[in-house]
Amino acid sequence: MGMTITQKIFAKHSGKRFVEPGELIMAEVDIALANDITGPVAIEEFKKAGGQKVFDREKIALIPDHFAPSKDIKSAELCKILREFAKEQQIVHYYEVGRMGIEHALLPEQGIVLPGDLIIGADSHTCTYGALGAFSTGVGSTDLAFAMLTGKCWFKVPETIKFIYHGKTNSWVTGKDLILHTIGDIGVDGALYKAMEFTGDALCHLSMDERFTMANMAIEAGGKNGIMEPDNTTLEYVKNRAKRPYEVFMSDADAVYLNIIDYNVEKIRPKVALPHLPENVVDVEDAENIAIDQVIIGSCTNGRLEDMRMAAKVIKGHKVHPYVRLIVIPATQQIYQDMIKEGITEVFIQAGAVVSTPTCGPCLGGYMGILAKGERAVATTNRNFVGRMGHPESEVYLSSPAVAAASAVRGKIAHPGEVTDSDI
Repeated sequence: MGMTITQKIFAKHSGKRFVEPGELIMAEVDIALANDITGPVAIEEFKKAGGQKVFDREKIALIPDHFAPSKDIKSAELCKILREFAKEQQIVHYYEVGRMGIEHALLPEQGIVLPGDLIIGADSHTCTYGALGAFSTGVGSTDLAFAMLTGKCWFKVPETIKFIYHGKTNSWVTGKDLILHTIGDIGVDGALYKAMEFTGDALCHLSMDERFTMANMAIEAGGKNGIMEPDNTTLEYVKNRAKRPYEVFMSDADAVYLNIIDYNVEKIRPKVALPHLPENVVDVEDAENIAIDQVIIGSCTNGRLEDMRMAAKVIKGHKVHPYVRLIVIPATQQIYQDMIKEGITEVFIQAGAVVSTPTCGPCLGGYMGILAKGERAVATTNRNFVGRMGHPESEVYLSSPAVAAASAVRGKIAHPGEVTDSDI
């Protein structure tokens, strides 16, 4: 019997020749990650357990990104705990404001996470790195504290659902639309504690940025992880970033799957997830004319350079609707710099948007875009739960950067192909 890519990574990191779904294993981690919300809790538990030194200062990443730059005294104190621990332990992968980025964009960009790795993070969207062919998943702060002490973590090997995407996407259809379509199909618990293995010829046409988006939202379907087999696009991405050896794993032809689901991407339209669940997915045409107050383009889901290019392509030469706030947040400082070099930042500012330094801010209702009672936002983020971005009676609509940009111009949810000169 063969193994899936997820099983193979677990087998390697637990020192076994074979692991099967449902098996409990203790596995070594390559990277353990925390941010300014979850990190302080893990640090406290680390010290309570008598921790003096972390297991490996090169295998821990501490990224202040959720409330940083600090929005108030409490967030400043949290960031201070992270900073002082990083200094005390001489953590290699600590990135201060001005060098940091949103964690799930920064770590791949810097070559910190690589194919074949086993990565845990005290953040649910740690599953992003599966786009590189790594096993990555979110854990609690106490699990992270244990890993910081020992370099290991307990896992139950998940069953795998295989998602096969056929064909070539239509205009304005992106990786965000594919994953929204998938979540809309199987529901927010459709892959509960399952490995979501994404494959098919359609993925060959997706950029790494789009693949990161798909893996990022595996958790929105309840997935333990989202993962893709590395191909030439993956290897080209990591070629000049990797600073250590890595191993590429592929699923065996006779690997056993819990289920196999096929999609013809040529039938998929640009999507919008309606409040208040990511599974409430409709074609953008079915949500058009819903008036909005705010648009967020950014986050660990869609704050990468290609996302910014796509949004700028839609909005160039237009103006943001006079009663809409467009907030653009590049995911890393490098992306911010590239936007400036390519003239993307200027396009947004001329249109009437504001461009922020990297932060998770509005995605979790932290700051930089809180919604008032009754307000609606289109966001390229990953969750639209009740009160996610502010008041419990506000609403969040999830979309791709292209749909978000078109909506900012029209003042209501819109297909990007419908933004014309008449909207200037």
